[in-house]
Amino acid sequence: MILSKFVNELPIPPVLKPRRKDQFHTYYKVNMTEFKQSLHSELNDTKVWGYEGSYPGPTIEVESGEKVVIKWTNNLPAKHLLSVDYTVHGAHLDVPEVRTVVHVHGASVEPESDGYPEAWFTRGFKQVGPYFRKKVYQYDNNMQACTLWYHDHTLGITRLNIYAGLAGFYLIRDHRERLLNLPCGQYEIPLIIQDKSFNEDGSLFYPRQPEKPVPQLETSIVPEFFGDTILVNGKVWPFLNVEPRKYRFRLLNGSNSRFYRFKLDSGQLIYQIGTDGGLMEYPIGMKEIILAPAERADVIIDFTNFEGKNIILKNGAPAPFPDGEPENVVDTVMEIRVTLPLLSIDTSVIPSYMKPFPKMSEQSASKERHLTLDEKTDKYGREIMLLDGKGWGAPITEYPKVGSTEVWYLINLTDDSHPIHIHLIHFQVLDRRAFNVEIYKKERVIQYTGPLMPPEPQERGWKDTVNANPNEVTRIIMTFGPYTGLYVWHCHMLEHEDYEMMRPYIVIR
Repeated sequence: MILSKFVNELPIPPVLKPRRKDQFHTYYKVNMTEFKQSLHSELNDTKVWGYEGSYPGPTIEVESGEKVVIKWTNNLPAKHLLSVDYTVHGAHLDVPEVRTVVHVHGASVEPESDGYPEAWFTRGFKQVGPYFRKKVYQYDNNMQACTLWYHDHTLGITRLNIYAGLAGFYLIRDHRERLLNLPCGQYEIPLIIQDKSFNEDGSLFYPRQPEKPVPQLETSIVPEFFGDTILVNGKVWPFLNVEPRKYRFRLLNGSNSRFYRFKLDSGQLIYQIGTDGGLMEYPIGMKEIILAPAERADVIIDFTNFEGKNIILKNGAPAPFPDGEPENVVDTVMEIRVTLPLLSIDTSVIPSYMKPFPKMSEQSASKERHLTLDEKTDKYGREIMLLDGKGWGAPITEYPKVGSTEVWYLINLTDDSHPIHIHLIHFQVLDRRAFNVEIYKKERVIQYTGPLMPPEPQERGWKDTVNANPNEVTRIIMTFGPYTGLYVWHCHMLEHEDYEMMRPYIVIR
């Protein structure tokens, strides 16, 4: 089905208002429901899931240090919108078909409020998972200003729940960011970019089987999912009208498996000012920005000299990344029309310096961990991705001590790039280095074949998701804390995460 581009205006998700607020706590209630929404004017309204009646969900904006409590409630129907594969861990027939649990991605939060994949709950909390501890989550937001997002994290069906619509922005603000005089208010726009496919009747298409179907299964997990249309804030190929001035965009790759390589067809620079974990030391002007699933980039684009121009935000990333098929590239994201009159003189700035970024020293690390990214096949002949050769249910092997610093070597033995996300903490990317995969598989020895490559300019800040490329060792450094308890780390390609590429870890005293 061919849909016209740039016929619908970009929607901006509303900012959620708290139910109550006093000097101690801010209280939100967020309800998940099924409803119909127009994703493109040439499509029938599409049945989706969302938070507070919208897909994507409303933006939650909080202050650094603000104590926020959120009651996430599930009012979804008992039947899933999409086909569930009951052979996947956590999604067997012994659990309810529709379950949810919410993770604020990138948040430093107590384990009971982190959205552990087995802390799920059903409609009205009638049934809960084995790790469910509380109905009301607490977020202390002891973090600098940054771009986070909230999304579903249920074991075995995360890919389906997020694809159905369960995602939204969670922005932390602080005084320092306000002093920088960045574009703000209507000139600051969050963009959640996702890919989807549709059936003729306008309903969401999600494959029931991989390209080589598994005959003995009605529904089988697919290795990755790539949709043939791009949606921004829940609209297919929208347009945005802007004034000839600077705008701040929060870019979020909210896709299941698709990477993006964003660039503007006007050839102008995109100024990145922030990574997953907040502002960088100084902005970098770039022609293109690569975002893996779950990564964010905080950017400023200046339209001052582009009055009357239509600028297209393009994508050049193959799927799967980095060596996928050219025919899987969907090269258009949205159109920006510099057609609005300038309402007032633009006094906002692209600052030359934002904040110090103290580099963590490897000497401070008390432990190194060598962790592999592996590909195997299961009993049905399907590919299955593992972390360190272990599935979700294997005994826990990572027990970092609270307050300790570790260096993790992510040793990618597969053909795909994997965005690796670690809950609770932010890390710094140290470097990447090519190595001989065959020798490693035989002898478990890293034999480097190339020089150390420093992190990409766009990664020189605090991160919670890192792209681990094939045939490379990616090294990251982090300090664990301030909380102790049970968390997870995983690949953020949702089809991988849902089928074993996720591991629990425990921060101990």
